[in-house]
Amino acid sequence: MTIDTQSPRKKPEGLAAYFIVTAAYWAFMLSDGALRMLVLLHFHTLGFSAVQLAYLFLLYELMGIVTNLSAGWLAARFGLTSTLYAGLGIQIVALAALAQLDPAWGLTTSVIFVMCVQGLSGVAKDLSKMSAKSAVKILAPAGDGTLFRWVAILTGSKNAVKGFGFFLGAVLLSVWGFVASVWIMAAVLAVILIGVFVFMPPGLPQGKKSAKFSQVFSKDTNVNRLSLARMFLFGARDVWFVVGIPIYFYGVLSDGTEEGNRAAFFMIGSFMAVWIVLYGFVQGMAPKLLNAAKSTTPQIVHKAVVWVGVLTLIPLSLAAAVWAQAPHLTIILVAGLLVFGFVFAVNSSVHSYLILAFTTGERVTMDVGFYYMSNAAGRLLGTLLSGVSYQIGGLPLCLFTAALMAGASTLAANRLR
Repeated sequence: MTIDTQSPRKKPEGLAAYFIVTAAYWAFMLSDGALRMLVLLHFHTLGFSAVQLAYLFLLYELMGIVTNLSAGWLAARFGLTSTLYAGLGIQIVALAALAQLDPAWGLTTSVIFVMCVQGLSGVAKDLSKMSAKSAVKILAPAGDGTLFRWVAILTGSKNAVKGFGFFLGAVLLSVWGFVASVWIMAAVLAVILIGVFVFMPPGLPQGKKSAKFSQVFSKDTNVNRLSLARMFLFGARDVWFVVGIPIYFYGVLSDGTEEGNRAAFFMIGSFMAVWIVLYGFVQGMAPKLLNAAKSTTPQIVHKAVVWVGVLTLIPLSLAAAVWAQAPHLTIILVAGLLVFGFVFAVNSSVHSYLILAFTTGERVTMDVGFYYMSNAAGRLLGTLLSGVSYQIGGLPLCLFTAALMAGASTLAANRLR
């Protein structure tokens, strides 16, 4: 046993607790999306190469792997509210630290400093994510389809908020500059943390001191295979999303002037925001799209295989279009990536449901932590390959690599039983 989910004294105030957890997660993801765009665009204007930009986010993803591996154990031992508060608090510290960046520092010092701060933000992000997703498993009523609906709403709304964060980060950078924007986000997040702490209903599991770290590693074959599929799925997105597309669009849209740079920032931020918002909207609609209320778990597993197979074809087609310099290429890319986002969102929502369907109340924080460790590993791999593939072969190689990773996810999902 890791968490006591049955004790009447600790029964969560279901819907109220779910709303508070969701609000806390929204606040975090808003700052996370804004910070990502601030760092990417600010350091690109300072002359960082594609590979150097990827380096800035590597420790963020690496710490996500480490955090998710231990976050499930931490929540099982100290309670879900503790890890949720810790995630928000650490993000505030990371933002305050990033505001101390000195323009007079050399390139190497700046890269190392930002990598470390991003690593801290990675810890914060995955503490918050694991806490929110695990809470849904505990709070959702059993047996009436509520679990899929609640996890779809949480995940979909989170991505819509993060998408707005991308837009917000670009706007803040163009209006207030880098340092002021970071301080503004830190102050707002601090207010949110205080509000969540004050209004969080009692009753979420407080954990057990007897929880062992060795329990983190799952012995369930489906959990392990789903985690592998998740790793390649998110690698397939980030290999073009993190560096390739923003830098490609910047080269197309900017004329090199300060005014042109601001216009490019706004348009890139708007595209990234729209992509994430639509992605989140589709995630929230996934239960209806898949007729989940009338589907068994084996049927949803089959749908997961079909949808990721479709996903593989999209970046492959876009890579061919870019390589051939097709007419109206920018329009093709925007439309194609929006279609990718639709299919990817369905895949992501199905995965988020399946991990909670496969696990039990006793192991929920452990299995969710392990699963999101694989998620972070996929983002790390995708982030690294995004910079490397763009440096070597430009956008076509980024998209082709995305197709290969989606294909690997298909193979892993096909082994689910």
